[in-house]
Order: sequence, then C-alpha cells, then structure tokens
Amino acid sequence: MEAVKKEHELIVSVSPHVRSEESVSRIMWTVNISLLPALIAGIYFFGPKAAYVTAISIISAVMSEWGVQKMTGRRSAIGDGSAVLTGLLLGMNLPATAPFYIPIIGSLVAIAVTKQLFGGLGFNVFNPALIGRAFVLITWPRAMTTWMEPTAAFVGLDAKTTATPLGLLKEEGLHKLLEVFGSKASLYTELFLGHRAGSLGETSAIALLIGAAFLLYKRYITWHIPLTFLGTVAVVAWVFGGKTPETGKFLLFAGDPILHLLSGGLILGAFFMATDYVTVPSVRAGQILFGVGCGLITMLIRLKGGYPEGVMFAILLMNCFTPIIDRNLKTKLFGKKKEKGK
Repeated sequence: MEAVKKEHELIVSVSPHVRSEESVSRIMWTVNISLLPALIAGIYFFGPKAAYVTAISIISAVMSEWGVQKMTGRRSAIGDGSAVLTGLLLGMNLPATAPFYIPIIGSLVAIAVTKQLFGGLGFNVFNPALIGRAFVLITWPRAMTTWMEPTAAFVGLDAKTTATPLGLLKEEGLHKLLEVFGSKASLYTELFLGHRAGSLGETSAIALLIGAAFLLYKRYITWHIPLTFLGTVAVVAWVFGGKTPETGKFLLFAGDPILHLLSGGLILGAFFMATDYVTVPSVRAGQILFGVGCGLITMLIRLKGGYPEGVMFAILLMNCFTPIIDRNLKTKLFGKKKEKGK
C-alpha cells in the first residue's frame, strides 16, 4: 500500500479540535507589553514614584505566587506572565502617593486569596487585580484617594495633592472643571493626553488606546465587551448626566459623554480588565450583556453613588453574574431533547 503523505494524515483526538500557536504565556506577556505605553505615560507624569509603586506591586505579586505554589507543592508557573500582569494592573490602579505596604498587601490579596485559593489561573471567579485594589481601598481609603498633581517627570518640583476630574465633577460640578482646565477643548485635550490627577494607569487615554488597538489587532480581545461598556456609559451620561448650571438640578439629554469616556479608569477597565478571559462570559451574546451591565453600574455609581468612580465595582459585580450569563446564553445543541424533571 502506498504510504500516505504526512500532510494528508488524519489525526484522531479528543476535543477541542481548534489548534493555535498561541499559549497562555504568550498572551499574558503580550498584554503586559500592550500596557507599557500607559505605564511610560504614568512615569512621565508622576515621576519615579510611579515606577516605584508599580515595581513593588509586580515583585510582590510574583513572590506571592511563587510562595503559595511552593507551600502547596504545585509546579511554579510564574514564567507564564499572569502574576506579572496582575501586579502591573494593580500598580496601575494605585495612586503614585501610595505607601509601599499598599501594593505589597494588595498583591498578596490578589494572588494568594483571589487567584491561588480558588485553584490558580483559570479557576478564579473575580479579577485578582481588582479584588486587590478593592481591599486596599476599603482598608486605607485616605491613602487610596490622595491624588498627586501631575508634573513632568524628574523636574524636581514639589508635588501637590489635588482632586481627580471625576471628583471635581461630583463634588463641585462641571463649572469647577472648566475653571481649572479653562475650556472644554482644553479639558478634553488634557484628559486625552493624560495631564490630570488619578491612578497611574488611568491618566493617558491615548496611551491606553494604543495598547488596546494592539490587542484588538492580535485578536487577543474582541470588541464585544469594550465597545458595549463604553457605549453604554456614553448613552447614560448623555441622557442622565446633565445638570442646570444655575441650580444644579437634573437636566435630561444634556450630559457630557466625552468627559465620562475620558475620565477615571474607564478605558483601562474596559479594554484590559473587563476582557479577562477567566472572569467574563465566553459566549458573544453574554459578553455584550456583560459590557452593558458594566456600563450601567459604572454610571449608576458615578451619578448617584458615594464614590466618584464605579468601574472597579461594576466589573466585580458583573463577574458574579458570569456563570449565570454563560449558562443561559450558551449555544443550544441541535436536536437535543430536554429530559423530564430538568
């Protein structure tokens, strides 16, 4: 019998049958690289303190993962880049003024409790970096809400504390923002470039969008969650985010969607945290629903809640609904009959 050519061989194997050269390690390290523009922007605006806080966060996350895996006898997986990514995301969610113990404890909670306690990568229910940030925010609220006024790095000027744009908007209104930034055009420009107070990774919208575009190009993320997240925020901000300048009373269809899109941690959350493979729905329809839910909760907190920002809480709350969304929106098998009593 004539030998079958190798390229025509039939491979018999169990599912899944989709093959790819991509690996967990490659994807994780690629996401780390995509965050470098935003990290560089944070270091530029906030100086060496930004690099210091981020470095402590990454080192603590890696050491926490190594320590837990060593104690439990599991094979070390710090080389896959997931711990580095968790530390990097946590660091980018912290202010440059954060004391050294905050990124250490935040990383420990993110890795040891949120990730490893549930079985490691692929088994965690919540986004580890966001749980770490939520814990340190609740434990040290003053330190986590003390924002440094951005200045060009290494200039040597004394840093001043100030409020974030969302904080000013919530406490004193749009007129105060325009007073600080001069005009709406100047406000949008500064928000887009990153010259404003906030967490290290939420300052420069353009730097985050560069990284997000790279991930979309590589098809490591899809449009379903980010665009529905951003779109829902924009619509709700436009419909319900307006107030009369004189009395401050609610005004329908008079909000500023651009201000809400460029402010806070929305872009960082929508593209880099709400798209986490493990904690979001796997079906496309579920991802759209997840994005809409994140947008609604974010704006509910921004407009009516006690915090000026709601991205972190929105993603964590929607993580809770991921199993339900997947279960109810999964593709139905053709011809399968439903058993009685189920």
